[in-house]
Amino acid sequence: MQIRVAGENDAAVLVEIYSYYVEKTAVTFEYETPSVEEFAGRIRDIQKKYPYIVAEEDGEILGYAYGSAFHPRSAYGWCAEMSIYVKHDRRGIGAGGRLYRALESLLAEMGVLNLNACIAVPQKEDEYLTNASVDFHKHFGYKRVGMFHRCGYKFNRWYHMVWMEKMIGEHKSVQPEVKPFPEIQDKICFDRFSW
Repeated sequence: MQIRVAGENDAAVLVEIYSYYVEKTAVTFEYETPSVEEFAGRIRDIQKKYPYIVAEEDGEILGYAYGSAFHPRSAYGWCAEMSIYVKHDRRGIGAGGRLYRALESLLAEMGVLNLNACIAVPQKEDEYLTNASVDFHKHFGYKRVGMFHRCGYKFNRWYHMVWMEKMIGEHKSVQPEVKPFPEIQDKICFDRFSW
């Protein structure tokens, strides 16, 4: 399994992975699967500053993950929101963990200090949503810091949303600026993320 930077030409495969979560789950609160063109635009926009990566094995993309702005205001610049989607029929083989470890390492190289995850959670587990994402994040050292109640409505049901966070760097009184991912991308050896 290898980790590499996603390209806009991966958009069709990534949309296919994402569409399962849009149409069959409440993991995402999006109602309609974006077009390939819209998804390619999302990849392009995120990659202006943050890493967008895929896990691949024997030419098959197993999943993808990316960091994005936690909030647009300057003081939040050392925080990143985490997102990950693994092919629904390929979960449990380690792709998610490898993607997250790689993404955390890349964000740390950039100088990001705080990782934030916005996670849909059910009032009671159902066929659309379980607590698997919360458990995944706990496994990687994320702590729950807040909850919004019944803020997401999908499949005629109300779902909660929690925020989880993880600190990956030292907070200093004089903090170096975060480097945009394109500035460090060529210095990263992606072979270290291969298994």
